[in-house]
Amino acid sequence: MKVGLAFASSISTDGASALALCQRAEAAGFESVWGGEHVIMPDSIVSKYPYTPDGKIPAEPETPIPDPLIWLAFAAAAAPTLRLGTCILIVPQRNPLILAKELATLDQLSGGRVELGLGVGWMKEEFDALGVPWEKRGARNDEYIEAMRALWQGPHAEYHGDFVDFEPATCSPRPVNGSIPVIVGGDSDAAISRAVRIADGYFPGEGDIAQLGALLDRVRQAAEAAGRDPASIEFSAIFGSQMANPEQGVEEMASIGVDRIMVPAFFFGGPDGLDNLDQLSERIMPIANG
Repeated sequence: MKVGLAFASSISTDGASALALCQRAEAAGFESVWGGEHVIMPDSIVSKYPYTPDGKIPAEPETPIPDPLIWLAFAAAAAPTLRLGTCILIVPQRNPLILAKELATLDQLSGGRVELGLGVGWMKEEFDALGVPWEKRGARNDEYIEAMRALWQGPHAEYHGDFVDFEPATCSPRPVNGSIPVIVGGDSDAAISRAVRIADGYFPGEGDIAQLGALLDRVRQAAEAAGRDPASIEFSAIFGSQMANPEQGVEEMASIGVDRIMVPAFFFGGPDGLDNLDQLSERIMPIANG
């Protein structure tokens, strides 16, 4: 089982702490580091955050949320074996041609280590501030992925859709392995459908082991119904409440078919944080790697 360090960019926002975190995570046996995204945090948010009972995002206006791609570029040089992922990038907010260039550049610089974890967004106020339409963001997301994959496949690519339309053009450099893995985040029916249709992996927000197991079963059933091998979808899952008994948590995650546990980096903030990271690694890596 792989072990990722989720939201790492949010606890190490200066160069020295980011360097220390990535190098310690690499030495401790983590397979990947991940950065999240919000361009802004509006003063007034009516939209409901989907992963807390009260619908409030667990962040303050001044909570640091660095741009994940820039932060991951720093991490790529700091820890040359870690895979580099976004959890998540709000793809419908971005220009797909520019994003294709940014991701491919990072992938080339890092030797093919990039993974694109994406979501379609939950905060309408952020879309409004960016001047990006909130409506049809799911369909826009899916076209953006198709358009980026076309650019990554080779020169003289063209794409003609409702949201993206360009004549033959070349975007270089391209990803080391011809494309970049796409991981769909979210717990909704739409997210499950999107994961089955376009993704290499799936990363729900559900943390309860019983509900998570049922959610992954729904993905497997949807894949089979669509004629896709469920084993072709890699499952990542947040490792939050499991920190109370991490050894048992790893075993439970393995029992429901999780391929990568995502340990929130927030557990390792503060002066003793990196020591706590080492201690967790000593407890779970032998089980995860067994």
